[in-house]
Amino acid sequence: LWGAAMLWIIFSYYCGSALLIHSVHGIEIHREDQPEIYRLVENLCIAQGLPMPRIYIINDDSLNAFATGRDPEHASIALTKGIVLKLERVELEGVIAHELSHIQNRDIRLMLITVVGISFFTFLSEICSRMGMNSGRGSGRNKGNAALLFFVLGIFFAIYGYLIAPLIRLALSRTREFQADASAALMTRHPAALASALQKISVDPRVEVLDEHASMAAMCIANPLGKGSLFTAISGLFSTHPPVEARIAALREMDGRI
Repeated sequence: LWGAAMLWIIFSYYCGSALLIHSVHGIEIHREDQPEIYRLVENLCIAQGLPMPRIYIINDDSLNAFATGRDPEHASIALTKGIVLKLERVELEGVIAHELSHIQNRDIRLMLITVVGISFFTFLSEICSRMGMNSGRGSGRNKGNAALLFFVLGIFFAIYGYLIAPLIRLALSRTREFQADASAALMTRHPAALASALQKISVDPRVEVLDEHASMAAMCIANPLGKGSLFTAISGLFSTHPPVEARIAALREMDGRI
């Protein structure tokens, strides 16, 4: 059991980014496919001395984006089709700068490890629950004790995976979103553009494909989950993102100083 879990962690660390992109059905683009988007990313990378990340488009009309990867050399940026079509060029540049800031600040590694960790504990919870059910079949004191032990472990892992670990991730995410906004504003020298982008994104940030991947919510520039989702209902005040009004206010305050 533990050996399989460790293999899962190692596999997820090195292949987790590809799994996340695959889960949202991201389509990779190159210079010849979307030259304007490619140039926006390339110019910002050159200015910051960052390696060029892989760029993906998610076929969704909503407005959202996220970055993933274990380090800047193995990073990817995913943009929804809606955010590409509905934002002005300068606003899209602000969004891309925000995601590049996560890459530059190594936030993506932390969030990837956190997402993998949550998946790990929920995976263990499922395994223990099944083993508890199998151990409880039949008679005998030893079988009853084994079933009880597995059920207790299953409950412990479920509590940690579904409640405690997500709350830790939420606290990290909220702080780092403010940091990424500030870094993006300094990168583009245009905080008002990112503020405008966030205002538009807040109207329609839901990415339907992520309804089944709630643990990825903290990686997006805005909460991509529907208001009626179980994760959103449980998290309540512990949102994955700071209030968009607070983020916009901070950016507008920066606009007077840059």
